Amino acid sequence: MIKFAPRKKSNYFKFLVMRKGIHPDNYRVVAFKDMSNDEVFLTKSTADTAEKIEVDGVEYPLVKLEISRTSHPYYTGKSKLVDTAGRIDKFKNKYAKFKK
Repeated sequence: MIKFAPRKKSNYFKFLVMRKGIHPDNYRVVAFKDMSNDEVFLTKSTADTAEKIEVDGVEYPLVKLEISRTSHPYYTGKSKLVDTAGRIDKFKNKYAKFKK
């Protein structure tokens, strides 16, 4: 007969409940807009925004994204060229006056 040593009580169930007082309470519905294909989707978020957008007659705070699940090559299966060189040149030109 094989005897097994008794197992210690697992802490697994301790992590199933969210801790109180550390999560933000200011969740609201926010519109996220993918700027590469103009796709807009709504979800709850605490992201700070300055702009607003109207979706189906309701105004929502707007967060602009460069890439999302609707345009990411992994999800779409299409390769896409992103203009990072143009952005880098624009940045260098903008801050060239501070380089002395």
